[in-house]
Amino acid sequence: MESLIKLNNQTAGRDKIARLAQYLSRLLWYRFEYYQKGGVHNLKALEYQLSTFRKLLRFGRCIDSLYTVIHSWQHPNLSLRLSITLSKIYNALFLFADHILWLGRSDLYNINTDKWSNISNKYWLYSIIMNLVRDFYEILVILKANKSRILPKSGVKNFNDILSCSAKAVVCINGYQNVVVDTVRNCCDVFIPLTALGHTKLSPGTIGLLGVISSIAGIISLIEPAVKLA
Repeated sequence: MESLIKLNNQTAGRDKIARLAQYLSRLLWYRFEYYQKGGVHNLKALEYQLSTFRKLLRFGRCIDSLYTVIHSWQHPNLSLRLSITLSKIYNALFLFADHILWLGRSDLYNINTDKWSNISNKYWLYSIIMNLVRDFYEILVILKANKSRILPKSGVKNFNDILSCSAKAVVCINGYQNVVVDTVRNCCDVFIPLTALGHTKLSPGTIGLLGVISSIAGIISLIEPAVKLA
């Protein structure tokens, strides 16, 4: 309960809770619709309202995201510097487009919602891809550092050796919970804008499930700072 209160006291925490409820609503209305049960319209309306509420919570955050570029550009590692910086720039552009969408949903300004929704999803996708590049780089660094533990001294000679090395690699990576949680979150998230842009064709139920998993991963990283990838 204390963790929940602490989470709710943060703007980012309230956003993560609303995000979890938003994608859970999508998962539920799809299942209800599939089994021809009632309550679908109410759940769809709830998902829409939660999405709009989250856009309001994030209003102005594009400036914060751009400001953090100053710090990420000073990272000593070139690969991390580029991936983190590009991710933050794309995230700022995604948030800016999201702000425009909120203005349109609130009837404060007349906009082409389909156009700005595509722009928002496009930059969100780019940001997630850069996050995944960073995650895979972190995984490669972990594997390289544990190379002597993973590979047998006699070398890989058969399929059993491959399975053994794979198992050892998974164990090594699992020791870095921050990398695991961030990778799971981004791997789930990437399919949401991909589907919204028409590059993949996942059902609303699948998107809802992926959103729930990535939201839980995001909540874990907020509750446990040690699990958050710096």
